[in-house]
Amino acid sequence: MKDTIYEVIEGYIDEGKTGSIATIISRDGSSPRDVGAKMFIGEDGRTHDTIGGGDLEYKVQKQAMDAMGCDKPQFINIRMDSEEVASDGMICGGKVEVFLEPTLEKHRRLYQRLEHLEKNGEKGVLITSFNGRFQKTLIERDMRITGDHINTGSDYALFQNHISNILPHVTSEKLIETIHPSPPLYIFGAGHVSQFIAPLATNVGFQVTVIDDRAEFANRERFPDAHDVWVEDFQDVFDQLKFTGEEYVVIVTRGHQYDQDVLEKSLQRETKYLGMIGSKRKVQMILKHMVECGYNKKKVDEVYSPIGLSIKAETPQEIAVSIVSELIKVRRS
Repeated sequence: MKDTIYEVIEGYIDEGKTGSIATIISRDGSSPRDVGAKMFIGEDGRTHDTIGGGDLEYKVQKQAMDAMGCDKPQFINIRMDSEEVASDGMICGGKVEVFLEPTLEKHRRLYQRLEHLEKNGEKGVLITSFNGRFQKTLIERDMRITGDHINTGSDYALFQNHISNILPHVTSEKLIETIHPSPPLYIFGAGHVSQFIAPLATNVGFQVTVIDDRAEFANRERFPDAHDVWVEDFQDVFDQLKFTGEEYVVIVTRGHQYDQDVLEKSLQRETKYLGMIGSKRKVQMILKHMVECGYNKKKVDEVYSPIGLSIKAETPQEIAVSIVSELIKVRRS
């Protein structure tokens, strides 16, 4: 599984090394990445994740290296004019503001909790104070507080006010960010197509769980990048899976009956995305049967099937690309 930015930071701290976190906090015009995008720059010059690449990233990396060892955060304003964008080969221009902060040993426990939230699909609010002393505080849903106990007023009120925010909020004294975990993706079926879906989806930010009733297919050797791999009966596993309405479900089992069983169970839950592989004829038959069984026609009509964007995909690799592309399209919409 791909390391999170916080795992990388912990690794540097373990080795007695330092680094910086760069976060895009505002943009005017277009830029390669949206507000909230992060990148880690280690003292050795190595980076993890991206805030857009090109000259923008180069300037931030250079500033981070120049400021390495400083225990105070700073703001970086970068303007990408049309000539600079064209010469750099980028397709985006505009003004970008980046918050650059050092990674400190005293915040190790906070980084560990942030890693835990991301990997377990939990939310939190992260407050970074930069007026005077540099302090960081994490408030979780159960009101657990990790880091510096800065004066946030009512912790519960602050959590409730910011937990639904998508973009960072900056004041004259604080940067307030909502920790939004990677969206969970349940892949039913551990065949050839799934083997290519799992790493692709992981690399673009989904938390992948692969489910199959065959241990020879659903295992870590075949799915080393997956967050979880379950060997369970397709129907029984639904009693163990978490559904909050934010889940993505991809049905690519080895047979029509299994597809239908999973679809039936999935239609009884709220999902962000529900897609099923198959030919148009097979799909029409199954969906018609779902309506005849009493399932809401509107909900059945919303099933993405045949699954994936139409790119004339044929091979398992191409089909995986089309499916993951559709997942990205739904997530970004």
